[in-house]
Amino acid sequence: MTKKVALISGGTSGIGLATAAVLLERQWRVAVSGRSAERGAQALERLGRDAVYIPGDVSSDADCAAMVQQTVEHFGRLDGLVTSAGQYEEKLLENTASEDMQRLFAVNVYGTISLCRYALPHLKGTVGAIVTISSDAGIQGNVGCSLYSATKGAVVAFTRSLALEAAPHQVRVNCLCPGDVETPLLERQLQADPTLTIDAMKEQYPLYRLAKPEEVGRAAAFLLSSDASFITAAVLPVDGGLTSW
Repeated sequence: MTKKVALISGGTSGIGLATAAVLLERQWRVAVSGRSAERGAQALERLGRDAVYIPGDVSSDADCAAMVQQTVEHFGRLDGLVTSAGQYEEKLLENTASEDMQRLFAVNVYGTISLCRYALPHLKGTVGAIVTISSDAGIQGNVGCSLYSATKGAVVAFTRSLALEAAPHQVRVNCLCPGDVETPLLERQLQADPTLTIDAMKEQYPLYRLAKPEEVGRAAAFLLSSDASFITAAVLPVDGGLTSW
């Protein structure tokens, strides 16, 4: 049987890389995209021969088109898309510059939309699925993150609408909303704020711990799989109960 193929933006680190590893374990082939060729090479060392690195910046519409096209050219098909590329920023709105707004929306919102737009014709042909990555901030507002929360809320609304649009073609579209995850992004956040500690962050979670990237990756792999064949337009928190407080 022909193995299924997934394209994962932001696939060279964090949640995207973990998702790629989980899918490979489940006999998929994967294309991981990202801006750093060095991290791309490191990702391929971990992932092995059924993976390929495709350079690209999701804030560029042309790059998004190229990511999808190169994936199809390399593997001959496309069955799944995971939009894991994203940027996080804590900043009060009054301290936010126009450049901040343009950058976060370009990456978190327009990048997600562009990838879905270019992938959808191919996914119709394979009856594939899309998993977008939002955030707990896309479900409830986070203090000092009004701009970031706006971008992730847009991803939630976009996912629900696209799911209805794609449903007649049996293409499923779902959204994951992780809380804090032990990724390089979190490490940079901790370095930027010496007053912030892992223990303090854990206290916000009913499970009293943070997520590991593979836990989010397994949720994404499930939503791409036939086990989730009757699930679409779902917005699934993977947040240890954070949004239930």
